[in-house]
Amino acid sequence: MTLWQKNYVLNERIEAFTVGDDYILDQHLVKFDCAASIVHAKMLGKIGVLSQNELQSLIQELENIIGLDAKKAFRIRPEDEDCHTAIENHLTRELGDTGKKIHTARSRNDQVLTALRLYEKSELDTCKALAGRYIDAVDHFIGRFGEISLPGYTHMRKAMPSSIAMWGTAFMDSMKDNLKLIAAIEDVIDQSPSGSGAGYGIPLEIDRAYVADLLNFSRVQQSPIYCQQSRGKFEATIVHVLSQIMFDLNKLASDLILFSMPEFGYFELPEDFCTGSSIMPQKFNPDVLELLRAKYHVVLSCEYQLRSITSNLIIGYHRDVQLTKSPLINAFVITKDCLEIAIMLFNKVEVDAEKCQLAMSDDLYATERMYALVKNGMSFRDAYRTVSKQYEHSPHKKNK
Repeated sequence: MTLWQKNYVLNERIEAFTVGDDYILDQHLVKFDCAASIVHAKMLGKIGVLSQNELQSLIQELENIIGLDAKKAFRIRPEDEDCHTAIENHLTRELGDTGKKIHTARSRNDQVLTALRLYEKSELDTCKALAGRYIDAVDHFIGRFGEISLPGYTHMRKAMPSSIAMWGTAFMDSMKDNLKLIAAIEDVIDQSPSGSGAGYGIPLEIDRAYVADLLNFSRVQQSPIYCQQSRGKFEATIVHVLSQIMFDLNKLASDLILFSMPEFGYFELPEDFCTGSSIMPQKFNPDVLELLRAKYHVVLSCEYQLRSITSNLIIGYHRDVQLTKSPLINAFVITKDCLEIAIMLFNKVEVDAEKCQLAMSDDLYATERMYALVKNGMSFRDAYRTVSKQYEHSPHKKNK
């Protein structure tokens, strides 16, 4: 039975359309909804809505659901609509009238907000841990190959001397900045929406601060209207942060695809990281890197979906926001997966020191020679022109 069930039967086609894939996506939220429900039950016990026996029965059964979910034995059916309904239906089947009391002093609106907020905090913690492992993997990579010289490029042409250390540090430092962005959005979302109801509060004396404290939120999200308005806004900002991580991985993939080509050969991909061709037996393709490069755009599209779906809506809840779950969850799944792949890459990719050294051609040192003239007293502009004359007949001019 749905949480909103009335004395009529919803058209089956309409039911399927409105449920969509929520019953599938909500498998990610079961343990978080149960955790929030346990604390909500404790609050109901505190204000006298639940007896001590009722409270203990609810806590025990909610913990049982968490255990079933961990074993993939708690399934949400399409007719349940979402995890909230599936959980309440289970409680009612097992506990009778006690199960029916769990929804006192809340709406599905603040229930999903709270579960999502807990899910987001957990997933961001996982992303932080993976980002830390990524930084360690880059640091180890630099420790192995950092002293090797490497051409630096601008405009896809050789520019100045670089090194594996300089190249790797760029990725490491950028991920450290991404961790700062994660910390910033963690602070923004670290406020409990529980008790905001459908966006206009609950006509019952409840203890929102008690719930926030037990759920490890730093504060209560005070305005019940803002609780609803923050759905989509917070998620879009979270996915923007994830897109920054994916932007780095896109750059990493692009570099490794180019510089592992035989024509360059600076990097060597492990054979077991490459796929083959169905027609060309000699091929070893960097498909993993191409997909890593492309998945940035998928996460970026998730951010655009979130911003677009939640714009142009007046104050208050709208069913439109149901469609924000998918891009949020997909963005987390993709980002975590890609970080793990990037860690594997830095642990396995080799550097061909000989090919790197052979690529360190004379023109890379032009700027260095120019500044040597500046150090000896020549003006910058005269030094620039003096050195540039040496390259007036460089190969790229032959066909002009």
